[in-house]
Amino acid sequence: MWVTRSALALSLLALGANAPAASKAELEARIQQLERKLDSRSLVELMDQVSALQREVQQLRGDIEVQTHSMEGLQKRQRDLYLDIDRRLHRLEVGGAQGQPATGAAPVPGAAPAGGVTPPVPAASAPASAAPALKPADQRKDYDHALEQLKEGRYSEASAAFQAFLKKYPGSSYADNAQYWLGEVHYVTRKFQPALDEFSKVVNNYPGSSKVADAKLKMGYIQYELKDWAKARDWLQQVVSGYPGSTTARLAQERLDRMKREGHLN
Repeated sequence: MWVTRSALALSLLALGANAPAASKAELEARIQQLERKLDSRSLVELMDQVSALQREVQQLRGDIEVQTHSMEGLQKRQRDLYLDIDRRLHRLEVGGAQGQPATGAAPVPGAAPAGGVTPPVPAASAPASAAPALKPADQRKDYDHALEQLKEGRYSEASAAFQAFLKKYPGSSYADNAQYWLGEVHYVTRKFQPALDEFSKVVNNYPGSSKVADAKLKMGYIQYELKDWAKARDWLQQVVSGYPGSTTARLAQERLDRMKREGHLN
């Protein structure tokens, strides 16, 4: 336990109260020497405190860097999602325009078209009791509305909009896309189990959809996040073997290579 400066001074002065002047001067010098030592010890203690504070600041900086990295990863996934939305919307628009019949005069019933080819006999019409088909324009409007919510980052609204779309238009040509984007809503918000459920519906309910490959890829990504390496490997390998040469297969192989580097694959 350190002795205070005043206590040391009083003790030394008491010892040398009856001493000659030379001895008193020596005592005064000793007091000053002890004071310097005490100052030195105080400085060491202060330096220790500063070092401790520096270590705490470094730890806080490390924590901030981890959080920043996580945020950057989330933002990148969002940007990739938006780019993918734009690309696929363009593909849908181009495909829809190519699939529409050319405008012109209506053909005469029963008349052969140019080239002498007899038109096929139309199939029997649906029973009168069948519900009328919903307008494609209405489907596209509701689908675009749900996508807009997703692009704006309004995930709760987007989830509700896609669910409402699937309930209202279960047989729509956009149903597989809506199902996939519903899974994406959960994926970008890191709600992995709901995302798995929705992506699995794409695979099981729309086996012929172009979204199946993407759904399998995301299921592999999710299993990677959940650290279920075996399931992640299975889904990713399905993409690699089932869609060779595609961008989706390349992304799946990159994740498999990453898992191997990290020691998650035997």
